[in-house]
Amino acid sequence: MTGDLIHLAAGGVSLVLDCRGPRLPRVLHWGCGLPDATPADLDALALASIPGGLPGGLDTPAPLAVLPEPATGWFGLPGLRGHRDGEQWSALFTVDEVRCAADGQRGGELLVRARDTASGLELSLRVRMLPSGLLRLGSVVRNADPGRSYTLDGLVMALPVPGSATELLDLTGRWGRERSPQRRAFTAGAHVRDGRRGRTGADASLVLVVGEAPLGFRSGLAWGVHVGWSGNHRSYAERLPTGEAVLGGGELPHSGEIRLAPGESYETPWLYAGYGAGLDELAARFHGHLRARPTHPTRPRPVVYNTWEAVYFDQRPDRLRELADLAAEVGAERFVLDDGWFRGRRHDRAGLGDWYVDETVWPDGLHPIADHVRALGMEFGLWVEPEMVNPDSDLARRHPEWIMSTAGRLPPSARNQQVLDLRHAGAYDYLRERLDALIREYGIAFLKWDHNRDLVDAGVHGQTRAVYRLLDELRAAHPDLEIESCSSGGARVDLGILERTDRVWASDCIDALERQGIQRWTAQLLPPELIGTHVGAPRSHTTGRTQTLSFRAGTALFGHFGIEWDLTATSPADRAELRAWVETYKRMRHWLHRGTVVRADHPDPALWLHGIVAEDAAQALYAVVSTATAVSAQPGRVRVPGLDPDRRYGVRALPPGDAPAGTLTTPVPWLGGGLVTSGRVLGAVGLTMPPMHPEQLLLLHVTEE
Repeated sequence: MTGDLIHLAAGGVSLVLDCRGPRLPRVLHWGCGLPDATPADLDALALASIPGGLPGGLDTPAPLAVLPEPATGWFGLPGLRGHRDGEQWSALFTVDEVRCAADGQRGGELLVRARDTASGLELSLRVRMLPSGLLRLGSVVRNADPGRSYTLDGLVMALPVPGSATELLDLTGRWGRERSPQRRAFTAGAHVRDGRRGRTGADASLVLVVGEAPLGFRSGLAWGVHVGWSGNHRSYAERLPTGEAVLGGGELPHSGEIRLAPGESYETPWLYAGYGAGLDELAARFHGHLRARPTHPTRPRPVVYNTWEAVYFDQRPDRLRELADLAAEVGAERFVLDDGWFRGRRHDRAGLGDWYVDETVWPDGLHPIADHVRALGMEFGLWVEPEMVNPDSDLARRHPEWIMSTAGRLPPSARNQQVLDLRHAGAYDYLRERLDALIREYGIAFLKWDHNRDLVDAGVHGQTRAVYRLLDELRAAHPDLEIESCSSGGARVDLGILERTDRVWASDCIDALERQGIQRWTAQLLPPELIGTHVGAPRSHTTGRTQTLSFRAGTALFGHFGIEWDLTATSPADRAELRAWVETYKRMRHWLHRGTVVRADHPDPALWLHGIVAEDAAQALYAVVSTATAVSAQPGRVRVPGLDPDRRYGVRALPPGDAPAGTLTTPVPWLGGGLVTSGRVLGAVGLTMPPMHPEQLLLLHVTEE
């Protein structure tokens, strides 16, 4: 079709694009839904969007396209950066074709083809409004010059945000403390979050958000972007002194890493962009999209038992069989044998890359433990770290050319390991054969796929594409296989890897206090069923804190529940209480993993409330969490959001998270038998909560009366 004003709408969100004329599409509106907008309304919107001239500025104000072009007069970050040996470093595209397939209020897709004859480039843009109201943007640039190569240094796409968005929120972190929020004013200049670690990174922004003040879970209009890519990437928010403001992102290749020969193309990763009234609604856009995927897990998320913090490298078959017996006793449904099963792997300094079962530990292979696990009614899972290699390994000694290096030098080691270069056909074929053989021989239902170091001085683009291809081929060969993205914990959490995996390991730290924050903010992108959440030992292995089972298990309940605790060191009473938590999870997971995540803003930073409301709003589960010593002796009322305001609900404390020892110093009267009130009262007024000691929680089950 010819260019026009195009309106895509879904989930209460509208995107209006001006596709008239020869230039790339411009966004006239991205935000609240405009369900009744007529063609005349769109014409008026286009007219009202034309800026006036400025003293000392361009005679004609620069149009901002979804791929910003400096040649139009845009002074912000360029959409396309590249050159031909130092020349033709600026492109100006002319649109050849515009196609739009709109589906009423169910979204739709815009396809644009353009070219720049002077620079010899062709461009394809794709903008899709998903049914959840989430946007997904991507582009392909092709070198159409028959005689010369083109070096592509970067390609980002961007969307405008209104001047009223004055707050910035993103995340940072490190190993063991991923997903730490940080806020600042969105003033003139660029807030650029570059990930150069060769993987998403424990310090990744996850979702970069700008919003109207006060920006909270239930307040402030919010716009956010996420780059669905597991390698180096950029997300940014930029405000020019002239008033324009944008959010954008894309891959961040090394200079010269992507060089297009004549006829070759480069395809960007997806840039996801969401809008919502508050952070919860913004998160719900991502959750809705993920749950609508054909590959999204649909069967109940099985209770996982993972052996790592129970045994580490001490893989004695008799002890592991005992752990499997106890895991089955408390209700586990999947048993995962972690690091230490392969040749030479008695510590983390050797063996990585030698993906053969260690005969000195397992003389009959893994069949005895795998068969024992399945006889107990559990699935058998296995830990692997395919992309890495120890220099002290048979693989490294036989194939040093498979180790990733630049200019003949090895990068600094990390965790005593280097990176296996999957761009090398031999290394790739070796891994594919070994993993396929292990899955087939041992009937493996689940791979915990780890990635324990940043990539330094590395060819990240090709490596990331190769990892994706390897995962895709394994999934095609084993359609029932589930894979977890683990990367020193939560250092590879993005929608690129999640197109190929079934959950992420949010952090190697399972200290419940740290996990409260990690899980709270990982939920800004992912729904709970995709976030691995385990019950650890009473004394945390990573922080040394000691916490009650109620706090540990109540924290793990709001995700894909699992156990990572030496059950041979537990008492019958411990296991009975743990089994009660497992049964609670099993009883509720069918709706917890389809419900809406809600989080409340409370003036006391020590008191948090989060929960999940069922799809039909007929019930909900909330956790009231004391993270530290409260500012006030009495916590006062806490709003309980997300319920239908016109329905009446009963609110009761839920065992076994109702009154763990030492939690409720002075129970409030309503907790004794619960209460019944409307969703409007719960959301607008709230409930008085009891004083609680630090690192304790109270579970509230809300049901329609």
